[in-house]
Amino acid sequence: MRYLSSLLLMFAVIACGGGGGSDDDTSPPTSNDRWLVDTDFVLDGGPGKDGIPALDNPSYVTADQANFIQDNDLVIGININNEMRAYPHAILNWHEVANVQTGNDYHVLSYCPLTGSAGLWEVPDSFSNKTFGVSGLLFNSNLIMYDRETDSNWPQMFAQSANGSLIGTRPVILPVIETTWGTWRSMYPDTTVLSDNTGFSRNYNSYPYGSYLTDSNLLFAVSETDSRLHPKTRVLGVADSNTNKVYEIANFATNVQVINEDTNSSPYVVIGSSSLNFAIAFDSTTTDSTVLTFTAIDSALPIVMQDNEGNQWDIFGTAVSGPRMGEQLTMRSDFIAFWFSWVPLYPNPDIHSF
Repeated sequence: MRYLSSLLLMFAVIACGGGGGSDDDTSPPTSNDRWLVDTDFVLDGGPGKDGIPALDNPSYVTADQANFIQDNDLVIGININNEMRAYPHAILNWHEVANVQTGNDYHVLSYCPLTGSAGLWEVPDSFSNKTFGVSGLLFNSNLIMYDRETDSNWPQMFAQSANGSLIGTRPVILPVIETTWGTWRSMYPDTTVLSDNTGFSRNYNSYPYGSYLTDSNLLFAVSETDSRLHPKTRVLGVADSNTNKVYEIANFATNVQVINEDTNSSPYVVIGSSSLNFAIAFDSTTTDSTVLTFTAIDSALPIVMQDNEGNQWDIFGTAVSGPRMGEQLTMRSDFIAFWFSWVPLYPNPDIHSF
């Protein structure tokens, strides 16, 4: 495994964790801890518990007020109860966790800048404290969150509690659309945007990890490596008991492209575009066990595809017209991440040939 120099490591730790957190120290797990993951690769990221401050009561602005982001900047788009919100990478690079409330619904949105991965989880109704924080630990270089109800540890890409009283618990995962601000705003002009007025002193115009996005070096050890792609290649990964495959975002067609997959009798559909900079996957099988076949619809965002029954579907997998109008496709166990971070969780994946 290749590492950056200790000077760059020190820079990265200070840049992402300086100020705004507690004084608690976070140490790597001991042999007496019970973890579901290999603790040889659960490492102390440096800033300590809450040293990277989560956004607990984030404020939002309208799209017209969001003059701190540019069209090509990446955002994470979410849809909760038809309320569209965008969360810029530029802000989450410094905070990693945003606790989201819409009405009486509570969710946690996370983004790990080291692995380039985002996720949106429902917070259990049973929690009295419905917020998550940044533990200061990493698993295979990926963010480990902790819930403030039980102090259990949740590696983001592992998508379950790996340590603590909730060990083995899996969250309900909702789809996110990671794309450019220009693409998201064109689809949802009435969206709100996470404000850069966070209450913390951070330079959101500055990327805290230097050349990390483009170089081949890693800051922390990972359990598996694979040299077939550049480590920081952005891929959509799809995995379950039947599937382990990645799709390079840059290799999708310029227009909306739809890929119908049938791997080991587990059909799914992948939708993506290199110019619009998005990709997402859904099961092709509906709730009544019908297997649909999809074709792309271009220049009609957020509508991206239609099926052999005549239904049209939007980017979140919702039927917006046709006999299935209002139905929701099941999201696959997928997310966009850097290639190097997919491999330790799902070794030797297939790489889609476009």
